[in-house]
Amino acid sequence: MTEHHLPQGSTASAPYGLVVTPETAGWTYSGLRTLEIDGEYVFETGEEEMLVLPLNGGCTVECDGVTFEVAGRKDVFSRVTDFVYVPREATVRVRGSGRFALPSARCERRLTARYGPAEDVPVELRGAGVASRQVNNFCTPEAFPYADKLIACEVITPGGCWSSYPPHKHDEVREGECELEEIYYFEVAGGGMAYQRVYGTEDRPIDVLAEVRSGDVVVIPHGWHGPSMATPGYDLYYLNVMAGPGAERQWLICDDPAHAWIRATWAGQEPDPRLPLTTSAAE
Repeated sequence: MTEHHLPQGSTASAPYGLVVTPETAGWTYSGLRTLEIDGEYVFETGEEEMLVLPLNGGCTVECDGVTFEVAGRKDVFSRVTDFVYVPREATVRVRGSGRFALPSARCERRLTARYGPAEDVPVELRGAGVASRQVNNFCTPEAFPYADKLIACEVITPGGCWSSYPPHKHDEVREGECELEEIYYFEVAGGGMAYQRVYGTEDRPIDVLAEVRSGDVVVIPHGWHGPSMATPGYDLYYLNVMAGPGAERQWLICDDPAHAWIRATWAGQEPDPRLPLTTSAAE
């Protein structure tokens, strides 16, 4: 578990509160940093395309001679946020106050820096009953087609519900599935706790059942992942960061056949009435 569950602060390297690189994760593409500033910070993207995504607070982002104003948000449970995409081989200047996630993917193509308005983020209510969750698809291939490799979304699960369920995987290339490395970054409302399960196959074993709290990360190189369990009384947020070797940027998953039947049970149920948990972008 210590290899795949990274507790809050365990990978800190100033000025970053969290650092996951392809090298530290033992893979090739996906990365994530969190940056807390009150002022200005300048960084180089190097071989990675990245996002500047407010977890709390707002900022301006300067890249390639363009300045983007990012309104941000109070916290991840308050509203959908706007964000900025920055390409590889770029100098990025962030000015503001708050804490920002920097999801990243090692890539080959240098694309164009771009603003992602909050009002353009598709918000999906997925599942039903105790398997209800809200998915903010801000940087999925369909919602934001302007990245080379990087895929990212946010999932908010009401307390007492399970998400990332049924368990699924995306670790091989076949019909209906593609290969993606994935990072889960967690925040739990009210100082609570949640749980994350990851398990593998006989040929590719992995075994994680981690109690996670705000700031923790679980890295998933392969295997079935889910459920993500929000304990009663504590809403759960996680940021998913994915990238892989495919020539086409796509997100294709395969359910664990032992549990795929669960999807059929949702037809007669309503989503949890607490959803959506965040306000709309306009509020």
